Amino acid sequence: MGGRPAVIVLAAGKGSRFLGADHKLAQSLGGLTVLGTTLQHAIASHLQVVVVTTEALADVACRSVAARDVIVLPEVGAPGQTALGMGYSISVGVGARPDAGGWLILPGDMPRVRPLTLQAVARQLEQHAVAYAQYKGRRGHPVGFSAELYSELIALSGDEGARRLIARYPALGVEVDDAGVLVDVDTLADLDKLRHGDLAVAAPAPRR
Repeated sequence: MGGRPAVIVLAAGKGSRFLGADHKLAQSLGGLTVLGTTLQHAIASHLQVVVVTTEALADVACRSVAARDVIVLPEVGAPGQTALGMGYSISVGVGARPDAGGWLILPGDMPRVRPLTLQAVARQLEQHAVAYAQYKGRRGHPVGFSAELYSELIALSGDEGARRLIARYPALGVEVDDAGVLVDVDTLADLDKLRHGDLAVAAPAPRR
């Protein structure tokens, strides 16, 4: 498992706290969507990128990445789909890149995480089982998992995500000068703040 780490962008949630007419990830942000901006930053990190999403957002994802890098799941809460949730999204995303040198989990509603931040966390996976970005001591995203945790990651299901894994293994906080690791879009007010803030797309990170 010596390949580049992969960024698994999670975009399959309902976004139930967002009361806009369209899904929060499809909302415009600058010249892109919320999801499109998140993906542009992930791509600019020069890491592998996989998007786990639903049919409703597949077209939005495919504007930024190739269709082969988009995994489409049933909607959360669909009949007979009790195993779906964040854990399952992580599982299928990791399973799509089994030879990656680790995996960074990045929610699709975090469009201000910078490419250099993704690289900084990815570098730590060579020496640490779990690493996460933090800003001024506050834990944020992405959360990275090393290649040795593959079998445990693909066994995840339901909506718990990877919290038990994070609790089980020593996790390294990677201090970054990037407040975006704490910024997500849960509500219309969150989106409004982003739209009136600094919407410049982060510059591509240097290739490692």
